[in-house]
Amino acid sequence: MSVVLPVAQRGEEILTLKAASVTQNEFNSAWLEQLALAMQVTMLERNGVGIAAPQVYISKRVIIVASRPNLRYPDAPEMPAVTMINPEIVEYSAETCLGEEGCLSVPEQRGQVERAYAVKVRYDTLQGERVEQYYEGFPARIVQHEIDHLNGILFVERL
Repeated sequence: MSVVLPVAQRGEEILTLKAASVTQNEFNSAWLEQLALAMQVTMLERNGVGIAAPQVYISKRVIIVASRPNLRYPDAPEMPAVTMINPEIVEYSAETCLGEEGCLSVPEQRGQVERAYAVKVRYDTLQGERVEQYYEGFPARIVQHEIDHLNGILFVERL
C-alpha cells in the first residue's frame, strides 16, 4: 500500500536544486520501486499529469510522465504512465508551441509556456534498461516541464 506524499511548494529550497543522478546500484532496488509507486499515487491523487522526485522532497533524477484527461487538463491525450530515471532530452524540434501549464508545486498559478513541440528523450527504466523515446505535443511538454524540475527550474521562471 503506497502513500500520498507531501508536495514541496514554490519557495522551498529542494525545488531550486539540481537533482542527483540515480546510481547503478540503485536500479532494481526496493526503495526506487517504492519511490516511483508513491510518486504515481501522489500525482494521481492531485490530478497531475507528471511529477518529479524533487517535488516529493527526494533530490533524485526520477520523473513520471502520465498524460490523461482530468480536471486540471481536460483535453490531455491518454497515454500509459512512464517512469523515467536519469532522463535527458537528446533532441528538440525546431518547431515550438505555446501551451498552458500548471504545477503541483505552484497550485495557485497557470501560464502559457513556449516549449519545443517534440523531443527525443533518453532515460533508464526502473530496471536500468536504456530507452530512447520520441514525444510530441502535450506529452513532450510534460517531459520538458518535469526535466526542468530536475534542474531546479519551475515553469513560472519561463513565463
